[in-house]
Amino acid sequence: MAVRGNTISKTFIWILLALLIVGLAGFGATSLGGNIRTIGSVGDKPISVELYSRTLQEDLRAISAQAGQNVPFSTAQALGVDRQSLARVVTSRALDHETAQLGLSVGDAQLQEQILGMSAFQGINGQFDREAYRFTLENAGLNEAAFEESLREEAARTLVQGAILSGTTVPSSYADTIVAYIGERRNATVARLKAADLAEPVADPSGEQLKAYYDENIENYALPQTKKITYAWLSPDMITDTVEVDESMLQAAYDERDAEFNKTERRLVERLVFGTQDDANSAKAQLEAGGTTFEALVEDRGLSLVDVDLGDMTLSALEGAGDAVFAGETGDVVGPLPSDLGPALFRINGILAAQNTSFEDAKPQLRDELAADRARRVVEAQMSDIDDLLAGGATLEDLAKETDMELGQIDWTPEAEDGLAAYEAFRDVARSVSDEDFPEVEILEDGGIFALRLDETLEPRPQPLDEITERVTLGWRTAATLDALRAEAEALLPQITSDSDFADVDLEAETLTELTRTGFVEAMPPAAILALFEAERGATVVVDDVTDVLIVRLEDVLAADEDSDDVKRLRAQLTSQASSAVAQDLFDAFATDIQQRAGITLDQNALNAVHANFN
Repeated sequence: MAVRGNTISKTFIWILLALLIVGLAGFGATSLGGNIRTIGSVGDKPISVELYSRTLQEDLRAISAQAGQNVPFSTAQALGVDRQSLARVVTSRALDHETAQLGLSVGDAQLQEQILGMSAFQGINGQFDREAYRFTLENAGLNEAAFEESLREEAARTLVQGAILSGTTVPSSYADTIVAYIGERRNATVARLKAADLAEPVADPSGEQLKAYYDENIENYALPQTKKITYAWLSPDMITDTVEVDESMLQAAYDERDAEFNKTERRLVERLVFGTQDDANSAKAQLEAGGTTFEALVEDRGLSLVDVDLGDMTLSALEGAGDAVFAGETGDVVGPLPSDLGPALFRINGILAAQNTSFEDAKPQLRDELAADRARRVVEAQMSDIDDLLAGGATLEDLAKETDMELGQIDWTPEAEDGLAAYEAFRDVARSVSDEDFPEVEILEDGGIFALRLDETLEPRPQPLDEITERVTLGWRTAATLDALRAEAEALLPQITSDSDFADVDLEAETLTELTRTGFVEAMPPAAILALFEAERGATVVVDDVTDVLIVRLEDVLAADEDSDDVKRLRAQLTSQASSAVAQDLFDAFATDIQQRAGITLDQNALNAVHANFN
């Protein structure tokens, strides 16, 4: 019976193992000893799971470093990082396929030299270590044959990439055309007409004129979405006057901060240390003879003044050099004196007198600070009670009656910055609050607390004209003034020819030379620069400039200055960028052609399995 029972047990175990194998196969395991190893292939070159996983990991690290925080795989996947990684490995394996078809490879000698030079395979003596080579590959899950084959493929791939990407140039006419356009210059004469130049000032607008201007420019007078908010607020400052601070607390605070209120006399000191006493004596002798300066001595030692600056020092901090330094005056160089680094010269840059603040003088500052601190704790202690009141159904109005909180209202917009709206914590809550939210206690940056309620939300709407009459009047007057100035300028245009002088029409003008399309000139708005480069030589144009009008005459057109460093840099940059872009386009076309000829197969289940490891 015992033998029969043992047989049944063994049979049962084999059945369980068979079921386990079937189950593992359902999860991608082809056998007990192996899993999915490739995600597809390009031609006859398989794309290993390890290659894709490593590439994806590198791209995830890169995007996380760029974002300054760890980016979850789901987020990266939504941004298409996985597709970019897949495209990279497909392109890489496509090149490997092509190099194999072309018969490109590297010799054993070159491969050996590359492996011997890798620091990861070197021992403590800096020489290649056969055991380190084996151990490193084993830890990486690679065998020597596979690793060496990957190095051969990489070297051959680099040859093909270099052949396509290097040596690509663009015709010089490309850079010539752009440089000629961007570097072209203009000489111009500019006169400015202001409101004061009008023969008669613009009259006040009538009611009809004001209303018409308001209607035509209604978008300039729109109010943003506004939330009418009621709030209850308690800050430490509100109750500071009611907080009592006894004399013993003030005295204790004063004693604790004695070093702050009572400072001994100090010196601003620089210290130059020498290797020997003779060197220090020689340097001091040169100083006294006027043969050098302290700055020169510092520079001779290969140092800067920052290197020798000790800052403000007390008598005790200078140890053995203290008495001599404190006996000197500002600008004196004393020494050589002993220091913990050797004989040194000390230069005195300033004298900071002793500062003594009595307890009575410090009391107002201490009282304010202690009262503010206690007030913050009092506010914090009330939070729990206020939370309980709100949970019990109390309104903000009830809080104002039963606690120290103050009631207020605000028409809040994202631009509001006054009062409670100056706090970021309040703005965050106000931005997200809805009419379905109940008031909750929130903490402010200064230790205060608040709770708010949304009473009404006003959608974007025009401001009523009667509330902004002064603002609309100013807008109308500016527009009317510009119209009048423009009319006056255009009336002068026939008299301003290429041969005339602006003074002939009583205009003060300024000559501007070598203006460029991308340059900045304080006296010229961008619209004037644009008009100038669209005008013909000798032409005169009128351009608005906020409240004034410019009359601009194009005097001369100059070609780009080919001797300018800026133009030379621009030409080199354009040529380099264009060559790189053409080379990249050629490489992309070549890689696409390989993939189309070789054919690509991908296993979505394998891709999903790799992605699952990143979730």
